[in-house]
Amino acid sequence: MTTKKLLSSLALGPYTLRNRVLMAPLTRTRAGDRNVPREMNVTYYRQRATAGLIITEATPVSPYGHGYWGTPGIHTEEQRDGWRRITDAVHEEGGLIFQQLWHVGRISHQDLQPGSVLPVSASAIRPKGNALTRDGLKPHPTPRALRSDEIPGVIGEFRRGAQLAMEAGFDGVEVHGANGYLPDQFLNSGSNDRTDEWGGPIENRARFLLAVTDAVVNVWGADRVGVRLSPANRHGDIDDTNRHETYTYAVRELNNRKLAYIHLVSPRVDGAEDAETVMDLGPERFRPLVTGRTRLIVAGGYRPADAESLVNRGIADAVAFGRLFISNPDLSKRIELDAPLNAYDRKTFYARGTEGYLDYPALDAVQLLQATS
Repeated sequence: MTTKKLLSSLALGPYTLRNRVLMAPLTRTRAGDRNVPREMNVTYYRQRATAGLIITEATPVSPYGHGYWGTPGIHTEEQRDGWRRITDAVHEEGGLIFQQLWHVGRISHQDLQPGSVLPVSASAIRPKGNALTRDGLKPHPTPRALRSDEIPGVIGEFRRGAQLAMEAGFDGVEVHGANGYLPDQFLNSGSNDRTDEWGGPIENRARFLLAVTDAVVNVWGADRVGVRLSPANRHGDIDDTNRHETYTYAVRELNNRKLAYIHLVSPRVDGAEDAETVMDLGPERFRPLVTGRTRLIVAGGYRPADAESLVNRGIADAVAFGRLFISNPDLSKRIELDAPLNAYDRKTFYARGTEGYLDYPALDAVQLLQATS
């Protein structure tokens, strides 16, 4: 067994991560009534607390920010108190946990909106695809474009979500600016045809993402805030006329804010699926832009050997694993021991029960079973 840099400690903001094997944000649709975390969620996160850092599933900051049935929110005090049980459990195990703050924008449906109103977005441009509602998949409608006087209120919802996350005992927060959701809808020209100060040139299209980030930093301080971007991802029917220019500007501006980290989704995946086309927008392109104490985290379907190579070559400071953390709650230990990995079951990713959620065995249980069989 060789020493792995993935398993070495990493200074991130005011914290020292015990390893560089991070748990990526993973939508699992297991929240209880009123989008409040429940007991199975506490157990799920406790099981995975040996990650260097857990980044929670994307968590809407607004009742209008939900786009999938069964996702936990962070816009009520009841939700805050549900999350408090989760942060307590992770801390009891010696772990660290950031909350990912989310607003899906147009990637929703009237059935998921209070009062059955239309979802909002930067512009009234309908995305392809379907929303996961209580009654199953339904096509996304054409959203309503936010009025310019409404936008400060949405930014305020991110600020309020950040405050509730602090009250819930999180160690920091991550702004979800990736995967075709509301900040990404403002950022990309294919979903933003506005002609006011929130649209047009990249400086205007990035204004929403940066304003949200600044609002969250005002609550937490820059060194306990991260931002996730997906330069090559087309999830949510997102597109831009010049992705390199757009995301170079965004990464550079975020780095200037001296955040804890910038989290990039690799072009290797699209949503929960492997990407068919690899674009020249991987972490190597953006690594020179992330300087100072700001860390670069990458994610995107990496296997442990690939992740070790990225860290050793200095392309990433840490790697966030998604699907492998679903099926391997003790992933860092398995990497340390070069142990076999449990296979994940896609059919249970977005189910509602404990199957495919709490029942993946830890290595100790597997070894005990083998020893007694």
